[in-house]
Amino acid sequence: CNLIGLVPTFYPPTANINTTVSCALTVFFVTHLIGFKCHGLKYYQHFMGPVWWLSPLILPIELISHCARVLSLSMRLFGNMFGHETVLAIFFGLAGLFFAPLPIMAMGVFVAFVQAFIFFLLSTIYFMLSMEHAH
Repeated sequence: CNLIGLVPTFYPPTANINTTVSCALTVFFVTHLIGFKCHGLKYYQHFMGPVWWLSPLILPIELISHCARVLSLSMRLFGNMFGHETVLAIFFGLAGLFFAPLPIMAMGVFVAFVQAFIFFLLSTIYFMLSMEHAH
């Protein structure tokens, strides 16, 4: 999805906030499904902390951190892809030539691969964290 923006007249779907939020929400729900599959109802211990008397403090922190993952995944991908498309549009508008924005397009290929890798890596880390045993 990131690379399709390099084709003239196409716009990458990941430069739209709706696409990135839906991808991040999918990762969010799959993360918790994996956690429940591995641990059953004991998965809630991930949110309660190491000792019972700290759970009123740890629970809001854990809930905020899990919801922030959605925001982090979606905004990082959206911001980088939308920013690249905006810079390309400015260069095409100013230069008018096809060869002037070529370095920005080459950098766009790199950014597209890096952002896809980061999204994949963070998703994998979140999946792994939901499978580990609470201490």
